[in-house]
Amino acid sequence: MGSFSIWHWAIVAVIVLLLFGGRGKLSGLMGDAAKGIKAFREGLKDDAKKDGPTDGVSSLPRTEAEKEELKR
Repeated sequence: MGSFSIWHWAIVAVIVLLLFGGRGKLSGLMGDAAKGIKAFREGLKDDAKKDGPTDGVSSLPRTEAEKEELKR
């Protein structure tokens, strides 16, 4: 477990350059991931509004007795 050789440091340097080098690749990837998650959440909210029942209205079919009661 002594000191690292030159090859260890070279591999570490290459990995660091790949992750943090150039126009913020890592930051760009995280921004894209955040946009994807946000779009996914908004899509779920839109689906819930379309498919779910509105306030006070049941999505189940009404029985004849319930239909008669609503007519009154």
